[in-house]
Amino acid sequence: MKDQFGRGIEYLRISVTDRCNFRCVYCMPEHGLDWLPKTDILSYEEITEVVRQLAPLGLRRLRITGGEPTIRPELTSLIRMLKAIPDIEDIALSTNGVKLPELAAPLRAAGLDRVNISADSLRPERIAQIARRNFAFHPVDAARAASAAGLDPVKMNVVVMRGINDDEIEDFARLTLENPWHVRFIELMPVGDMANLTFEHVVPSDELLARISTIGALTPSAGPAKGNGPAAYHRLAGAAGTIGVITPMSHTYCGTCNRVRLTADGRLRTCLYGDHEVNLRDPLRAGDPLEPLFIKALAEKPKEHNLLQMQVGGLRALSQVGG
Repeated sequence: MKDQFGRGIEYLRISVTDRCNFRCVYCMPEHGLDWLPKTDILSYEEITEVVRQLAPLGLRRLRITGGEPTIRPELTSLIRMLKAIPDIEDIALSTNGVKLPELAAPLRAAGLDRVNISADSLRPERIAQIARRNFAFHPVDAARAASAAGLDPVKMNVVVMRGINDDEIEDFARLTLENPWHVRFIELMPVGDMANLTFEHVVPSDELLARISTIGALTPSAGPAKGNGPAAYHRLAGAAGTIGVITPMSHTYCGTCNRVRLTADGRLRTCLYGDHEVNLRDPLRAGDPLEPLFIKALAEKPKEHNLLQMQVGGLRALSQVGG
């Protein structure tokens, strides 16, 4: 599967819900959004059928997202169904980690391969401030539960915000010294209703790496063996894990984009910040084949996003498309 610019597309991010138990300041308005009606959301059987039809075209890797995917009941059932599809080689999960201590082992047993944990602070009071919810949990506990269950690699994603959590950059980097985790720092992406966060809150990756270098020398690293994303990895001397940077603002990576997204209500979104979408839900429910729609969608996938021009494809919040 290639798009009109010759980029190979083998990776589908699947949002299973638009709801979340957090209201993170960079991801969702504090008051939430107008939730999708339940009848509009794809069932697990419908999600599985979408993947079953696309896998023969070259789809190999899946990521389950939300909202927060672990709040949808019986998520293990979906993982088990997707794992049974021939040609699917890798299934990952993006989560805030709150439910990982109880769900990591069942998800692994169902066929989940790896996990990304959103972790924007290591300080309990700040976690509650950023999430605007207080579940009294710690992301390190979630990462340990994931490792104990055999999920590998374990990645911790940190959205860095100047004046909010950038004073913890070094603390997050030190986690990699003793733990085989991959801590990835993501440049803030100001979007829609989160207008209180602006370019002034963005910490460029070059500055971030310079600050981490005060801990010790950084050398380029290959990063985890399994991965679909655009992170560039580095390693502190003798560290068990790696440090990654994801740079949608300072160094765009659209030229190597390998992904499309399926929203919770069954729309195929070909660019996170584009406005191009294809309705797969209605044809699916009508019994029509999806292959022609998918091929046409890839032919229309845009060359790059327009985030730097503050054009965000109609998004009010990142939670609408799973990031």
